[in-house]
Amino acid sequence: MIHNPEPLRSLRTKSKPTPNPNKEYFKSLSRLEKMAILVTDRIGTMGFFVMVLSWTVFWLIWNILAPMELRFDPYPAFVMWLFISNMIQILLMPLIMIGQNLQNRHAERRAEADFEVNLKAEKEIETILQHLENQNESIVEILKRLENK
Repeated sequence: MIHNPEPLRSLRTKSKPTPNPNKEYFKSLSRLEKMAILVTDRIGTMGFFVMVLSWTVFWLIWNILAPMELRFDPYPAFVMWLFISNMIQILLMPLIMIGQNLQNRHAERRAEADFEVNLKAEKEIETILQHLENQNESIVEILKRLENK
Protein backbone atom coordinates (compact mmCIF):
# COMPACT_ATOMS: atom_id res chain seq x y z
CA MET A 1 0.00 0.00 0.00
CA ILE A 2 2.45 2.60 -1.19
CA HIS A 3 1.10 6.09 -1.69
CA ASN A 4 3.00 7.98 -4.35
CA PRO A 5 3.19 11.63 -3.23
CA GLU A 6 3.80 14.49 -5.58
CA PRO A 7 7.50 14.74 -6.43
CA LEU A 8 9.36 17.64 -4.88
CA ARG A 9 10.46 18.79 -8.32
CA SER A 10 6.85 19.30 -9.42
CA LEU A 11 6.12 21.24 -6.22
CA ARG A 12 8.93 23.62 -7.02
CA THR A 13 7.82 24.12 -10.62
CA LYS A 14 4.23 24.83 -9.51
CA SER A 15 5.17 27.43 -6.90
CA LYS A 16 6.28 30.83 -8.04
CA PRO A 17 9.45 32.27 -6.49
CA THR A 18 8.86 34.57 -3.57
CA PRO A 19 9.70 38.14 -4.54
CA ASN A 20 12.10 40.12 -2.38
CA PRO A 21 9.77 42.23 -0.20
CA ASN A 22 12.50 44.81 0.45
CA LYS A 23 13.01 45.58 -3.25
CA GLU A 24 9.29 45.48 -4.02
CA TYR A 25 8.49 47.85 -1.16
CA PHE A 26 11.26 50.31 -1.96
CA LYS A 27 10.11 50.48 -5.60
CA SER A 28 6.56 51.31 -4.46
CA LEU A 29 7.60 54.38 -2.44
CA SER A 30 7.24 57.91 -3.74
CA ARG A 31 10.07 60.43 -3.42
CA LEU A 32 8.39 62.07 -0.41
CA GLU A 33 7.95 58.72 1.30
CA LYS A 34 11.60 57.85 0.70
CA MET A 35 12.57 61.21 2.20
CA ALA A 36 10.34 60.57 5.24
CA ILE A 37 12.02 57.20 5.84
CA LEU A 38 15.47 58.72 5.37
CA VAL A 39 14.73 61.48 7.90
CA THR A 40 13.20 58.98 10.35
CA ASP A 41 16.25 56.73 10.06
CA ARG A 42 18.67 59.64 10.62
CA ILE A 43 16.78 61.28 13.50
CA GLY A 44 16.59 58.02 15.41
CA THR A 45 20.36 57.80 15.84
CA MET A 46 22.79 58.67 18.59
CA GLY A 47 24.56 60.98 16.14
CA PHE A 48 21.47 63.17 15.84
CA PHE A 49 21.00 63.14 19.62
CA VAL A 50 24.63 64.18 20.19
CA MET A 51 24.25 66.94 17.58
CA VAL A 52 21.12 68.37 19.24
CA LEU A 53 22.67 68.04 22.70
CA SER A 54 25.88 69.77 21.57
CA TRP A 55 23.92 72.57 19.90
CA THR A 56 21.83 73.08 23.04
CA VAL A 57 24.82 73.04 25.41
CA PHE A 58 26.77 75.45 23.19
CA TRP A 59 23.79 77.79 22.82
CA LEU A 60 23.07 77.89 26.56
CA ILE A 61 26.71 78.23 27.64
CA TRP A 62 27.40 80.94 25.04
CA ASN A 63 24.38 82.99 26.09
CA ILE A 64 25.20 82.66 29.79
CA LEU A 65 29.00 83.10 29.78
CA ALA A 66 29.83 85.17 26.68
CA PRO A 67 30.30 88.94 27.02
CA MET A 68 26.93 90.75 27.02
CA GLU A 69 27.49 92.43 23.63
CA LEU A 70 28.13 89.02 21.95
CA ARG A 71 25.07 87.25 23.38
CA PHE A 72 22.19 86.85 20.95
CA ASP A 73 19.63 85.12 23.22
CA PRO A 74 20.18 86.51 26.71
CA TYR A 75 19.83 84.54 29.92
CA PRO A 76 17.36 83.71 31.61
CA ALA A 77 14.68 83.84 28.86
CA PHE A 78 16.33 81.99 25.96
CA VAL A 79 13.33 82.93 23.80
CA MET A 80 15.08 82.28 20.50
CA TRP A 81 16.39 78.90 21.68
CA LEU A 82 12.89 77.87 22.83
CA PHE A 83 11.38 79.00 19.52
CA ILE A 84 13.90 77.07 17.40
CA SER A 85 13.67 73.97 19.60
CA ASN A 86 9.87 74.00 19.41
CA MET A 87 9.92 74.48 15.64
CA ILE A 88 12.26 71.49 15.25
CA GLN A 89 9.96 69.37 17.41
CA ILE A 90 6.78 70.51 15.67
CA LEU A 91 8.19 69.83 12.21
CA LEU A 92 9.90 66.54 12.99
CA MET A 93 7.13 64.94 15.03
CA PRO A 94 4.67 64.35 12.14
CA LEU A 95 7.53 63.47 9.79
CA ILE A 96 8.77 60.80 12.19
CA MET A 97 5.22 59.45 12.54
CA ILE A 98 4.90 59.21 8.74
CA GLY A 99 8.26 57.45 8.53
CA GLN A 100 7.28 55.01 11.26
CA ASN A 101 4.01 54.22 9.48
CA LEU A 102 5.96 53.52 6.29
CA GLN A 103 8.44 51.34 8.16
CA ASN A 104 5.51 49.47 9.70
CA ARG A 105 4.03 48.80 6.23
CA HIS A 106 7.43 47.46 5.17
CA ALA A 107 7.57 45.17 8.22
CA GLU A 108 4.11 43.81 7.37
CA ARG A 109 5.18 43.04 3.79
CA ARG A 110 8.25 41.20 5.09
CA ALA A 111 6.04 39.22 7.50
CA GLU A 112 3.69 38.25 4.65
CA ALA A 113 6.65 37.11 2.55
CA ASP A 114 7.96 35.06 5.48
CA PHE A 115 4.51 33.48 5.84
CA GLU A 116 4.47 32.52 2.14
CA VAL A 117 7.93 30.97 2.44
CA ASN A 118 6.80 29.04 5.52
CA LEU A 119 3.74 27.69 3.67
CA LYS A 120 5.94 26.51 0.79
CA ALA A 121 8.39 24.92 3.22
CA GLU A 122 5.53 23.16 4.99
CA LYS A 123 4.33 21.60 1.70
CA GLU A 124 7.87 20.52 0.83
CA ILE A 125 8.42 19.03 4.28
CA GLU A 126 5.13 17.11 4.07
CA THR A 127 6.19 15.74 0.67
CA ILE A 128 9.60 14.73 2.00
CA LEU A 129 8.04 13.06 5.05
CA GLN A 130 5.61 11.18 2.81
CA HIS A 131 8.52 9.99 0.68
CA LEU A 132 10.37 8.83 3.81
CA GLU A 133 7.27 7.05 5.06
CA ASN A 134 6.90 5.31 1.67
CA GLN A 135 10.55 4.28 1.76
CA ASN A 136 10.13 2.96 5.28
CA GLU A 137 7.09 0.90 4.23
CA SER A 138 9.01 -0.43 1.23
CA ILE A 139 11.98 -1.40 3.39
CA VAL A 140 9.71 -3.18 5.90
CA GLU A 141 7.99 -5.03 3.04
CA ILE A 142 11.35 -6.07 1.55
CA LEU A 143 12.55 -7.27 4.97
CA LYS A 144 9.39 -9.36 5.43
CA ARG A 145 9.90 -10.97 2.01
CA LEU A 146 13.53 -11.73 2.81
CA GLU A 147 12.56 -13.32 6.15
CA ASN A 148 9.94 -15.52 4.46
CA LYS A 149 12.45 -17.01 2.01
